[in-house]
Amino acid sequence: MIRDITIGQYYPGESWVHKLDPRLKIIVTLVFIVALFLVKDFVGYIVAVAALGIVIGVSKVPLRFMLRGLKAIFIIIIFTFVLNMFMTGGTEMIRLGPIAITYEGLYRAFFMGLRLVLLIIGSSLLTLTTKPVKLTDGMESLLGPFKAIGLPAHELAMMMTIALRFIPTLLEETDKIMKAQMARGADFESGSVFRRAKNMIPILVPLFVSAFRIAQDLAMAMEARCYRGGEGRTKLHELKFKKRDLAAALLTCLFLALIIQEQNIMAALMPTLASLASNLAGAL
Repeated sequence: MIRDITIGQYYPGESWVHKLDPRLKIIVTLVFIVALFLVKDFVGYIVAVAALGIVIGVSKVPLRFMLRGLKAIFIIIIFTFVLNMFMTGGTEMIRLGPIAITYEGLYRAFFMGLRLVLLIIGSSLLTLTTKPVKLTDGMESLLGPFKAIGLPAHELAMMMTIALRFIPTLLEETDKIMKAQMARGADFESGSVFRRAKNMIPILVPLFVSAFRIAQDLAMAMEARCYRGGEGRTKLHELKFKKRDLAAALLTCLFLALIIQEQNIMAALMPTLASLASNLAGAL
């Protein structure tokens, strides 16, 4: 499961999505996340799933590789689904003792689970199609206007990129530690969930030691290359918007307009649909 986490990894490629400006990809990802929180019905999610599916197809990142990253948060998805299903009031569908499952709860649980899945896949797509160096440049460029109020744009972008970049490294280190302890008789797979969680505690100490060692090696490597922050630094490749970036921006605006317009139409039709459903239920 440790190897199944895809956030922070880069999938090499020469697709249209890989070649997009990193600043645009960051903005598009934020727009997609906002759009997911605006969606409240099936039609909106169909539009979001279709848009994400098209981008994944164009990026040529294997869907199986992206879905593999969901294994690590499968428990969180199930917990979110169950919590919303049992904790939402409304029209009772099934009663299991003191707990009742409602139509509204099932409806909300399904959408919350789907939203979480789309959030993870959409966020993973950003790091899978963008090199860490370009991601740093994109973040720094977007945070640049805030330098006027004293925000260290370069340092913040560097810290966020390093954090993302070393997720796979730390996961690989965790996998090595687990295998070393399993070779010495440790058991991480049998027993209850709480027992397995307790057995993971001995991994934390060597993992922290390894993390500090990696951080020290990185700091020494940056000092050896005379790194002194972003002040006065130049870039080998300057970020420039191209025609494909403009096309992607227009398509993103179209996607957001479709989501907003669809939500407005559904909000206007909901009273009529509710009245029709009530009349149909009375007739039956």
